[in-house]
Amino acid sequence: MAPTAIDPSPYDGTMNSDLKDIQFTDTIRFYLNDELQVVKNPDPEERLIDYIRNKADLRGTKEACSESGCNACSVTVASISYTDTDNPDRPQVHYRSVNSCVTPLILADGKQVITVEGIGSSTNPHPVQERIAKFHGSQCGFCTPGFVMSLYALLREKNGHVSVAEIDEALESNLCRCTGYMPIYDAAYSFAYDSDNYNREKIRPSLKKKNCRVSETGSDLYGGSVCALGTKCCKYKAKNKSAKPEQNDGTESNPDMEIDMNKIFTPNGLPLKPYNPAADLPFPLKLSRISPRAICYGNERKTWFRPVTKQQFLEIYRSYPNAKIVAGASEVQIEVKFKAANYKVNIYAGDVRELKAWAYEEGKGLTIGGDIPLIELEYICGSLAKRLGQTGAGQTYHAVEEQLKIFASKAVRNVATPAGNIVTASPIADLNPIFVACGAIITAEKLTEDGKLEKTHINMRDNFFTGYRKHKLPPASIITEIFIPDTSRNEYLHCYKQCKRKDDDISIVTACLRMQLDSEGKVLDSTLVYGGMAPITTNSPKAEEAIKGKSIYDSSFSEQGCKALGENDYQLPYGVPGGAASYRKSLTLSFFYKFWQYVLATAPISEKSIATISTKNDLLDVDSLNEVTRVQKHGYRDMNTPGHKTGIIGKPIVHVNALKQATGEAQYTNDIPPMHRELFGVQVMSKKAHAKILSVDWSEALEVNSVVGYVDINDLPDREANLWGNLPFGKEPFFADGEVFFAGQAIGVILATSKERAYEASRKVKVQYEDLPRIISVEDGVNQKSFFPDRREIKLGDWETALKSSKYYIENTARLSAQEHFYFEVQNCVVIPQEDGELKVYSSTQNPCETQMYAAQVTGVPANRVICRVKKLGGGFGGKETRSIQLSSLAAVAAKKFNRPVRLELNRSEDMKSSGERHPFLVKYRASLDENLKFTGLYMTLYANAGWSMDLTRGVIDRSVLHASNAYYIPNARVCGIPVKTNIASNTAYRTFGAQAGFYAIESIITEFAEKIGVDPEEIRRRNYLKPNCGEVFPYKQEVNEDITIAKVVGENLQECNYKKMREEIEEFNKHSKWIKRGIAQIPSVFGVSFGVLFLNQAGALVHIYNDGSCLISTGGVEIGQGISTVMRMIAAEELGVPFEKIFLSETSTECVPNASSTAASSGSDLNGMALKDACVKLNKRLQPVKEALTREKGDKWTWEELITKAYLDRVSLSATGFYKTPDIGFQMGDENPKPAFFYYTQGSAVSVVEVDALTGDWSCLESHIKMDCGRPLNKAIIYGQIEGAFVQGMGYFTMEQSLWLNRTGELATTGPGAYKIPGFRDTPQRFVVSMFKGSDFKHLRTIHSSKGVGEPPFFLGASVHFALRDAIGYARKQNGIESGSHGLLFRVPLTTERIRVDCGDKLAEQSYVAAKEGEKEFFIEG
Repeated sequence: MAPTAIDPSPYDGTMNSDLKDIQFTDTIRFYLNDELQVVKNPDPEERLIDYIRNKADLRGTKEACSESGCNACSVTVASISYTDTDNPDRPQVHYRSVNSCVTPLILADGKQVITVEGIGSSTNPHPVQERIAKFHGSQCGFCTPGFVMSLYALLREKNGHVSVAEIDEALESNLCRCTGYMPIYDAAYSFAYDSDNYNREKIRPSLKKKNCRVSETGSDLYGGSVCALGTKCCKYKAKNKSAKPEQNDGTESNPDMEIDMNKIFTPNGLPLKPYNPAADLPFPLKLSRISPRAICYGNERKTWFRPVTKQQFLEIYRSYPNAKIVAGASEVQIEVKFKAANYKVNIYAGDVRELKAWAYEEGKGLTIGGDIPLIELEYICGSLAKRLGQTGAGQTYHAVEEQLKIFASKAVRNVATPAGNIVTASPIADLNPIFVACGAIITAEKLTEDGKLEKTHINMRDNFFTGYRKHKLPPASIITEIFIPDTSRNEYLHCYKQCKRKDDDISIVTACLRMQLDSEGKVLDSTLVYGGMAPITTNSPKAEEAIKGKSIYDSSFSEQGCKALGENDYQLPYGVPGGAASYRKSLTLSFFYKFWQYVLATAPISEKSIATISTKNDLLDVDSLNEVTRVQKHGYRDMNTPGHKTGIIGKPIVHVNALKQATGEAQYTNDIPPMHRELFGVQVMSKKAHAKILSVDWSEALEVNSVVGYVDINDLPDREANLWGNLPFGKEPFFADGEVFFAGQAIGVILATSKERAYEASRKVKVQYEDLPRIISVEDGVNQKSFFPDRREIKLGDWETALKSSKYYIENTARLSAQEHFYFEVQNCVVIPQEDGELKVYSSTQNPCETQMYAAQVTGVPANRVICRVKKLGGGFGGKETRSIQLSSLAAVAAKKFNRPVRLELNRSEDMKSSGERHPFLVKYRASLDENLKFTGLYMTLYANAGWSMDLTRGVIDRSVLHASNAYYIPNARVCGIPVKTNIASNTAYRTFGAQAGFYAIESIITEFAEKIGVDPEEIRRRNYLKPNCGEVFPYKQEVNEDITIAKVVGENLQECNYKKMREEIEEFNKHSKWIKRGIAQIPSVFGVSFGVLFLNQAGALVHIYNDGSCLISTGGVEIGQGISTVMRMIAAEELGVPFEKIFLSETSTECVPNASSTAASSGSDLNGMALKDACVKLNKRLQPVKEALTREKGDKWTWEELITKAYLDRVSLSATGFYKTPDIGFQMGDENPKPAFFYYTQGSAVSVVEVDALTGDWSCLESHIKMDCGRPLNKAIIYGQIEGAFVQGMGYFTMEQSLWLNRTGELATTGPGAYKIPGFRDTPQRFVVSMFKGSDFKHLRTIHSSKGVGEPPFFLGASVHFALRDAIGYARKQNGIESGSHGLLFRVPLTTERIRVDCGDKLAEQSYVAAKEGEKEFFIEG
């Protein structure tokens, strides 16, 4: 769906005559890797990524979000700058990462653009590429080029001398959905001089020490981290009275650092290349000899100007005062891409040297050019803060530095400017509160009509911001300078920011607070500036007045300030735009309280003022000044796993695609080059959540240049062909048929030869609607009884009697939100029509079979003329099991109609709006325990928000019902699941496929009982764990057999992590810390593995052996990043007895393996591996007589190649198919004596420790210990990658990922990484220990090599972080006088920073509460 256009800039397409004296060129010159590019009159709509991928055909650079929110598109830009203040005319080469998806092509002029292909290849990789690959840091690989280039840019900029902190900053905004980050930071840290990973052999033994838990600077649960209390930590005082922490910035001699890099190895012992900066791609000297020229090029739609002097800039802007000024372009490009902003005249201001200068005047302040890159401003301010004192004259500079560290991504800061931040006038801008608070002075310049220079100086304190996105800047003027004053004597200034995720996130509330005190500590004046609390960045006049003249040593100071802030300055309504009224209000008070504490701690007191010193000490809360602990990561994988002593199975072989992914050589569906006569399709999507379609008029769209046509329901064979779905009810149409049921539903598709024109035309399709009532949330659906007719239920024993007669009883609800898949490769496909009506479908799908079948259905051709091919996916997680079929079917209709290749590729916003998410659940439960704390009864109802069709909801509900008891024996239970019909996109498969809802409900029950009774939840868990071969059964009557090892798994994990000691340490920590609290939780998981539908538990395989002895294998399994292509090759090599290199797997194709089940349900390796083994067994049987003949002839001196040659000459078939179906299973809901539901169970346990700032809701995960029963792993490295990735994805779901819909329209609001936050590089556990259960010989398993599927089971273990946060909240509430702790709090997923803060129960939180008035609704609503 194309975004709605906003008003265009006025422009008639001709050059203004006033600019005749500027000698413009229309040609851009730059180097792309080592080749000069000369581009005459470029396409003005072209971004840097468009040129790289489409013109240069370098497709390693990936586009995943189109809004600079994930860094998958990062490239390195090398440029000459003049930043040496001592030698301002001496050029320096800087290497900076930029996000090419938002970068206009004009930025590249005069620079060297380096892509992932330019630094190495799979046969000769750069050390960065090699290490990320060999450390197992690439799974689906779509994000990998971005990580490579961000790290590469840092190494080039620092000439190879980098620290952990610099690596963290460089990679903090690179997102990954697969790996869990641990192997990536292991690889990256191997370059850091101060990292333990610099010499891995020295860190691994220390990580194994179980009881080494004290560091030199505080409580060290995490291998080197610093306690939030710092040197005030009780352990520091007790054990380090005379110790002085050592520091090393990498410049001093240190034997541990002086090591031969040639002796650095991966965890597998693979040798690594040393990094040699001299071997890197050289900067082309020719660029240093080219004088920059003013540029102008464009067409009737858009024009670009690039001035190189301030005078040129002013002249151009005088001629085009409505032009859009662009520097970093991050916000501009988002407006163009997603809001269809039509900026016809654009001025690129990033190459005006005068606007990038800076100068510091001693004792006065810093003057910076308006267009100095923020990254340089960060370094300048950091240096000044260090020199002048972070709590002295350098306070403002320290504030700027600290705010910029968490301002967007480093790639954005590399090009963004302070002038852009000011002029954008966003109410949540990070720098503007500082500029207002400190009284920064802007110099604005313009040229008058007669050519005179006019300067205006504006103090930003003087109500600079006048309205939403409005300011006092004179028309047609530009910001040339910004003066930032030193902090004066007795002046105190500090900044604050809180967001959903610590790094690279927009603010919820941001602030810069300033006070000027007299010598006695009374406030002379203040400026309390907040962003996110009004339509503008604003100060707080009532609070400023309230504290004026008050002493900071007055115990009521904070109370008076907070009262004025909350009651007078910021009276937010319940439904305030942006939502979170109570939280935002609480942050204003918390920030003020923190600032008061900062001033108390910082303001000097005369030694004579003994009374004041005593008062200060009484008022000071030391830990209110602290932030939660965030330090270098430490990861440990126990490579001593249960496995196979001989052969290749079990070995940690590197993912076969890893090096190709790291070097940009891996090809995904959207990397397929454009075909001859190819058309690009853009969907016309519904803008209404529920409405009748009165008319659709696409006539104006057909008039747009390059548009070929339009398809809709009328282009299908019949109305029946428009419906898809596996059930007789809840089917879904491909095209809307007279009515739309959610915002984002496909009405039709516009086809054009140009992608841009297709989007333009789609906006011209006129659709008239008649609104109908809509339902968005699961609660509204339940209340209105909007159900699909599909109640699913299991029963065991007499639950009603048990519930009535037991000692302990609870009744409550739990709520789980939606979760966006956020696979990095968006939904996309290419369909190519061929002779005889054949269709070749290339799709990013987990389900080639159904892709084939529905393409046949909508085109009216038999399935044998449709071939679906899949090379690899850039992530899936269930989101491409069915939802990909919608897109490929629309493309098939268009391809057939126009007999031309058709490409459909959603942008991130379209994908999130239309592709469905994880099902939100509302769970109502009743449960009981006896006097021994053993379960006696359970009655649970799980309501799943299906969206507007059933899709896979039956299977999701079935799995949620079957997993409602998790790891516990419950003798009497009734569990039912009900699908709720709403007006959101159809929700679909997602990792765990509904099991997480049942799991979360039962763990909430245990937690609630523990809180109510006053015992550790572990005690209840311990008494209720399933016991194998003791007559126990699951509520669905499957026997608990020897496969159930959960009690042993948990026991091992608790013992190895020393849970008891950790709990004691947390108790001790919380006694001494008022605002920083810690919590701990252990969560188990017993996950059944098998498809819920019997016929899906089958697989086929095909093996060809060629004359040269090489083998080609094919299975129905799709490579999603989980490593199935690697594992299948390992299985084939093991079964055939040949080297791994002899086996090749090209792609997944319905031409080779028909009727394959989707790659899902953690069963890809199980099913396809057994089918592959079957094919190999057949081949071995055929080859056996040939082997015997060769042995008789040559003894044991023959080779595999000789064997195959002789077999061929003997006319032995060297091709075989294999087949497998899972035995014994066949559960049917409602059977009195059902067959087993699952073939086996993958089990696990996670213990997590968290730290929470009760004043803000900010938190970090200090450590997580995971123990998994994986059977005998097929490839231990790949299995560990799956465990870590699933855990971090689960942690994100349970703590930060929140899908929100607009209450007023029913449209999805969280449509990209700017609004929807997945865990980032610094959100992972700071000590991450992963191991496998070894307490079984696994002989009972009848799976491929006694392995277990592990793609989904670890996901729920991420809930251990959620429950640890709840534990920490409980400590905070008890300290605040709420004796029941967390008891009584809602069980809600996710447990966001907002909910953490509001739940802490302190006076500031109570004071901030905003109640809904009659008729008021929240701004957002959860599904």
